Amino acid sequence: MKMLPMVGLMVAFAAHGADAPVASVVPLMTKPLAAVAGKEATMLTVELPPGAASPPHRHNAETFVYVLEGSIVMQVKGGEEQTLQVGQTFHESPSDIHTVSRNPSRTHPAKILVVMVKEIGAPITLPVK
Repeated sequence: MKMLPMVGLMVAFAAHGADAPVASVVPLMTKPLAAVAGKEATMLTVELPPGAASPPHRHNAETFVYVLEGSIVMQVKGGEEQTLQVGQTFHESPSDIHTVSRNPSRTHPAKILVVMVKEIGAPITLPVK
């Protein structure tokens, strides 16, 4: 298994205050896609503690999210805010800016499975100002 550059993703989910909760990212796998030259699929889980949120960011990837535990609020620029529950999904295109990603619960963590299709070696997440 290839190790992933997780620093960008951890920064993306770091909340704004020094004592704010930070997400836990666990890389599961990255594999080149034989049928799609220059692309790889990356799979990881993200656990968001109660109240954790991310500043705006982008992934430059086809990004698919599946909620494993709790709920999560998601939104891309120009789209509507959505609250997703266990078993629900979310998609981001490579050009989307991810404006909202937060765990709305003050007491329960949320956990998501993320699958990305991106350029081989490209960063997982890029900050947006």
